[in-house]
Amino acid sequence: MKRDWLGKVVAPAAVGVFVLALWQWLVTALEVPVYLVPSPLVVAQTLVDDRVLLLGSLWVTLKVTFAAFVIAVLGGTAMAFVFVQSRWVERSLFPYAVLLQVTPIVAIAPLIIIWVDNAGVALTLCAAIVAIFPVISNTTLGLRSVSPGLVDLFRMNKATRWQTLARLRIPSALPYFFGGLRISSGLSLIGAVVAEFVAGTGGTGAGLAYQILVSGFQLNVPRLFAALFLITLTGVVLFVLMVWLSRLALGDWHESELMIEP
Repeated sequence: MKRDWLGKVVAPAAVGVFVLALWQWLVTALEVPVYLVPSPLVVAQTLVDDRVLLLGSLWVTLKVTFAAFVIAVLGGTAMAFVFVQSRWVERSLFPYAVLLQVTPIVAIAPLIIIWVDNAGVALTLCAAIVAIFPVISNTTLGLRSVSPGLVDLFRMNKATRWQTLARLRIPSALPYFFGGLRISSGLSLIGAVVAEFVAGTGGTGAGLAYQILVSGFQLNVPRLFAALFLITLTGVVLFVLMVWLSRLALGDWHESELMIEP
């Protein structure tokens, strides 16, 4: 257990500290101008000095991210349950889910922003479109990935469609579902940021993407790096939260989360 903790926490942290120290040393030794590449200490100071502005923008981006993630999870799971009821339904509708995935959000975001009067709703829809496919794909795969022997056993015991779904297909699909959540949570954040870039929203409702744009125009590179750091940190936190939820749901019974010592 101790070795596992060292491998998952201490080793990545050591690499991160080394990279930051090397970054700081190179910027200082080469006397790189702050408007090109700021040092980690300058970025940290900017985070402190501009915390009110940056945290306010972070909150705007988080609201869009979480709303889009909830829509993606609920909508994607519902669509997966519809797909698994019939192969014909899945074959008829799944290509359109793929179409949403392969269509660049930057191409359709301007249309959504024009069609929807509320900027927050438009940004949420854009981010949800980006995030929904992993939930649909993984959950559908999980619901389909059931042992034929177990299906036959349920049929022999005259289990209803609902009983088979609730007691066999859903438990079997949970690892796939949580795998989809890990991907979708990050895509929700990416979709929110990209949508903000396309929309160019400003004022009191400006998110982190807007702060990056403005900082770039003003050559305020330390604030740009600080906003990028907050976005990256948010993505890491979302991923860790999904891993924790997966372990909470599966840790006591599924082999994918059981700690097996070599």
